Amino acid sequence: MSDPVVVGFDGSESSFAAVEVAAHEAYLRRTGLRVVHAFGWPARDTPLGRTRLGPAESGLRDLAEHIVAEAVAHAQNVEPAVDVTHTVVIDDPLSALEVQSHAAELIVVGSRGLGSFAGLLVGSTAVHLAAHGVCPVMVVRGRPAPEGPVVLAVDGSPEGAEAVGFAFAEASLREAELLALHVWNAWTERAYETPGDLRRMVVNLDRLRDEEERLLAESLSGHQVRYPEVTVRRSLLESRIRPALIEASRSAQLLVVGARGRGGFAGLLLGSVSQAVLHHSHCPVVVVRGPG
Repeated sequence: MSDPVVVGFDGSESSFAAVEVAAHEAYLRRTGLRVVHAFGWPARDTPLGRTRLGPAESGLRDLAEHIVAEAVAHAQNVEPAVDVTHTVVIDDPLSALEVQSHAAELIVVGSRGLGSFAGLLVGSTAVHLAAHGVCPVMVVRGRPAPEGPVVLAVDGSPEGAEAVGFAFAEASLREAELLALHVWNAWTERAYETPGDLRRMVVNLDRLRDEEERLLAESLSGHQVRYPEVTVRRSLLESRIRPALIEASRSAQLLVVGARGRGGFAGLLLGSVSQAVLHHSHCPVVVVRGPG
């Protein structure tokens, strides 16, 4: 069996939703599901050794085991055919999931959580997980359209090729249409998104549009041969990147983006674009790292 799908679980409503999605992803991949629950010490002066009442961590661990047992039962109820295991670790959730990503097919997390998971998508924490996790990271949020396409943000960069491959594979597993969306504008090279720019006066927009269309076609060509069963719809859109991706997610069942890329997608997980996608997408988002 291949590496399992791993889901971070803390008992929150959001993490229960993540367990459901992760169980389905494991079923599609014909692999196992591993539920990971991580907890840290509530205070710095909490004794770490054995006391006359028993091991210091026993109470917290018993509670953690009870919490994770709920997730295991929920996953088995959602996808009975999936082999579900669990891991309880004394660590912060981000570090625990990063370690798990070295032997995982996919990491799945909810968009909100309790305790240490509460900040999972706030500030540098989400950036760190997406930037340093070895496998793709799926953030479960919004209400996906079950019959909608898998939307792929294409930027044409070598780093973005991993995201293209993942999106094709996911569309094949889901038997869904793949919408390959390439957003461009006259500021693409400098990753600006100002609609009323002066470059429009000196840039040959027709030539730039042709170049962007060629880039989109080249980014998809090899994958279309590998996945002939996937129906691909190409969309070349002259627009601002953030609102274009968010709007496309309204009718999608999944949005796939690369961790970093060229032009307008450069810094996708390093600033406001990443925050917009992770906080405002209407469907789950998968961030795929390229090599390096």
